[in-house]
Amino acid sequence: MAYLDAASTEPLHPAAREALMAALDVGWADPARLYGSARRARLLLDQARAEVAEILGARPDELSFTPSGTQAVHLGVLGALAGRKRAGRHLVASAVEHSSVLHAAGVHERDGGTVETVGVERTGRVSPADFAAAVAQPGTAVACLQTANHEVGTLQPIAEAAEACRAAGVPLFVDAAQSAGRLPIPPGWSILAASAHKWGGPAGVGVLAIRKGVRWRSPYPEDERESRRVPGFENVPAVVAAAAALRARVAEAATESARLSALIERIRHEVPRLVPDVEVIGDPVERLPHLVTFSCLYVEGEALLTELDKAGFAVSSGSSCTASTLRPSHVLEAMGVLTHGNVRVSLPRGVSAEDVDRFLTVLPDIVRRIRQSLGVH
Repeated sequence: MAYLDAASTEPLHPAAREALMAALDVGWADPARLYGSARRARLLLDQARAEVAEILGARPDELSFTPSGTQAVHLGVLGALAGRKRAGRHLVASAVEHSSVLHAAGVHERDGGTVETVGVERTGRVSPADFAAAVAQPGTAVACLQTANHEVGTLQPIAEAAEACRAAGVPLFVDAAQSAGRLPIPPGWSILAASAHKWGGPAGVGVLAIRKGVRWRSPYPEDERESRRVPGFENVPAVVAAAAALRARVAEAATESARLSALIERIRHEVPRLVPDVEVIGDPVERLPHLVTFSCLYVEGEALLTELDKAGFAVSSGSSCTASTLRPSHVLEAMGVLTHGNVRVSLPRGVSAEDVDRFLTVLPDIVRRIRQSLGVH
């Protein structure tokens, strides 16, 4: 099986596996306690926090670990809204944010707040001018913009959005799940969320960073025994492994990102040449290095994925978070592109050029056979 779905989750990095096994023996104790084994666990946790914070451009005391990237998003968005109630109840977000951001926005609306979604161009990119105009509205409490889209790979104008938010006095929440470990984090964010399994760390480790001075209040019940932003018992071995994976991915990024980008460029060029009636989606230049999405006319995405799976390829279709439903992707709808027959190919670390060549070899015949079964020639 050729695994081409790294945007959903990246295989565990060897550095993470090694760090995890070592930390299981010495990092199992509760880091909040004072005895020896707990102090050793606390030391490991603090070292991992410092490493991750440095790479993401934060201070160690600004960064917390959560049980998932989704929880980091919910805590970041809802906590910022709770902390900024006096400033207003209006939330601004792009129309192509991850579903976890949109679900948090839905909670905010049900609680009496207002939400404005800023549309995108056909490439999936937000217009900086449109985003700035939305943020400048009176009563705006928080603005949300992802670093890169999880479905089509388009990079967002974080620097311009951050400047607009600074001018309006509005904190900017940034979902960096797809780019952390692959590309440098743009400066200017106020709150940032990421997820370790996207960069080759273990599942179950999210990252939430909140700049000093940003008003934030936990949406969780208050607990006098918990002084941290994220209550509970940290999974220290998993956090240590997440930090090791992030460190290793950043060290490899220059060479591996260029290699993956060249393979993606080959797919972007060859698929429309080999398969009739195909639309390659997303910005061709301002994009993630490892991801490409295309849609095939007259083909259902589910059927295409099933046949590719039989041929030995693991890929995604449409939104990774709605792929098990019949609802079309909100990202593709917002872009105004074809929402059916959609395939997302995202290359993991170490994928071979031969796997990509084989994918390009089998894809045309699979699409042709599906179209023939539907009476399309």
